[in-house]
Amino acid sequence: MSRTPADGDEATVLAAGGVVVRDGQEGPEVAVVHRPRYGDWSLPKGKLERGEAWEAAARREVAEETGLECELDRELEPARYLDRKGRSKLVRFWLMRPQSGAGEFTPNDEVDELRWLPVGEAAALLDYDHDRALVAAVAPRTPRTA
Repeated sequence: MSRTPADGDEATVLAAGGVVVRDGQEGPEVAVVHRPRYGDWSLPKGKLERGEAWEAAARREVAEETGLECELDRELEPARYLDRKGRSKLVRFWLMRPQSGAGEFTPNDEVDELRWLPVGEAAALLDYDHDRALVAAVAPRTPRTA
C-alpha cells in the first residue's frame, strides 16, 4: 500500500531509498554511491517531495543517484536518526532490482561515483551502520535468477 508522509510520521525530514542488488558473476552485488558533498559512501536515498508517496520517492531518488530504473521488492528496516542539522530524520528503504535496460550512471554534483560490489565489500565501504546492516541482512537472502 502506498501512503504519503502525512499519515502520521513525526520525523522532521522524510526520505526514501533503496538497496539495489543485481546478480554478479560471484554472487549478489550491491550498488553504493559516493556523495562528494559529505565525503561518504552510502546507499542511494533522498528527501521526499511534497505530496510524494514513499515508494515513488524511493524509485525517483535511486534513479537520480544511480541512473537506474528499478523494481521495488519488499520494504526493509527504516533508519531513524538526527541529520547533520540536528533534525529528526526517517528514511524508508526498499530492496530493489534494476529493470532490464534500466539506464546508466552519470556522475553529477550529488553523486560522483557508483560502485557495484559484493556484499562484504559493500558493507566494508559504507560509512553508516544502518546501511551496512541492511546490506548484510538483505543481499545474502537475495536469490540468483537464471
